[in-house]
Amino acid sequence: MKVNLLEEKSQQAIQDSNELGIDANGVQKTMMKRHYLGDGVGQVPLNAIAGLVGMLTYFYTDKVGMAAGAVGTIFLLVRIFDAFTDIAMGRIVDKTKSKYGKARPWLLWMVIPTLLSIILLFTVPANASLSVKNLYAALTVFFATAIVYTAIVIPYGSLMALRTRSVEERGKMGITRAVFGYLIGFIVSVALIPVTNLLGGDQRAWIIVATVLAILSSVCLYLTFLTSKEETTTASKEKLDEQVTFKESFKLLFKNKYWCLMITVLFLMNMVSVLNASTGIYYTKYILGNENLIGIMGAVGLIPVVVGFVAVGPMTKKYGPAKTVRMALILGIVASLIRCFIPYSFIGALVLGAVTTFSMIPLMALSGVLTTNTVEYGEWKNGKRIVGMINSGTSFGGKIGSGLGAAMIGWILAFGQYDGTLALQPDSSILSILILTVYLPFVLLLVIYVIMYKYDLDLHYPQIVKELEMRKSVNS
Repeated sequence: MKVNLLEEKSQQAIQDSNELGIDANGVQKTMMKRHYLGDGVGQVPLNAIAGLVGMLTYFYTDKVGMAAGAVGTIFLLVRIFDAFTDIAMGRIVDKTKSKYGKARPWLLWMVIPTLLSIILLFTVPANASLSVKNLYAALTVFFATAIVYTAIVIPYGSLMALRTRSVEERGKMGITRAVFGYLIGFIVSVALIPVTNLLGGDQRAWIIVATVLAILSSVCLYLTFLTSKEETTTASKEKLDEQVTFKESFKLLFKNKYWCLMITVLFLMNMVSVLNASTGIYYTKYILGNENLIGIMGAVGLIPVVVGFVAVGPMTKKYGPAKTVRMALILGIVASLIRCFIPYSFIGALVLGAVTTFSMIPLMALSGVLTTNTVEYGEWKNGKRIVGMINSGTSFGGKIGSGLGAAMIGWILAFGQYDGTLALQPDSSILSILILTVYLPFVLLLVIYVIMYKYDLDLHYPQIVKELEMRKSVNS
């Protein structure tokens, strides 16, 4: 009976493969529409946690009475530990063995911890001493970001490599993930304050909203688990992974030139993202003279985001992921360069800023694809497949980039003698704001393009996959 069941499943898999066909590179497709949707909603818990953690400073200082300096120190310390837990999680994924595979089981195992971690962020003991509040905040932020978030993001990122070898399918996965991630992130950033205020604006209101988001995140994570498979993992590869020590796998990362390029790109991309997300209020208040303009810029900024998500799919299909990213970056570089000559123009900031936003959408949507494709390159070049470590390393680079970007905001403002209590800032402070909002983003985009220009893996990827399949046939 068991043999017959296995035969039926095998025949069904063959039938599905025949229906899906192959992509433009001749690689067998493995995914249907429901698989993309199921995979995409897995981004919801990640962006929900990230978005809520981003609002915690306001919650801690204004809702539970914690000192801003203590909150900043907590986030700095957690960020340091957080980056290193990524590396450990990558190794854990590579060593995981279960009936569900290497990465997929972690999505199931994290369903309940996700629910708890989001709610616990906002249940700070209201009547406790400041030291107890600080300790509680440190532990719950650490649990949510360094443990739960990491235990989701590394397996989830690895799943793209384990799910399919098709660049076309990986591209669709990346776009779908980016859309769901942007939607939940937008909801958290735009609706959180008004909704909590509608519910009373106190700690209880924040806990209610957090509970709703926690339930949504857990359900989405479970749906991703149900609709996922690990198509490219074989017994021989699992055996191969077990033979790779942590030290060796770490060395293999830096022997993979395309991985090195991508970790640098992700490092810089996250710096740009933090600068764009955190400095707009300074620009509208002190450069344009009206902080309320940030609402208009945010609303207009939705247009290039929507256009970007619509355009990135067809562009990727026609040009490939790397070339699509490079083409979009050129637009962003040109727009940013023009802004350098008209830094005080509101129309310039509105229009050219929208073009720059559009230019970053392909990189945001396809960075996971470009990183995942380095798994096959590393396997082809070194004979070792280290999916978890590759994803943990790039996540590490991204988090360090975010941390450094946030730190640079404070450093550059301090260097310019910025004083938030002054209605009129000195010239040095104005210059520091222009550096953060206009000049530095231009330089970073230019450097990202130069690095992406050296990323030519798209040209070699089809042949690499064919050779890996030939090796697999010989070994079997």
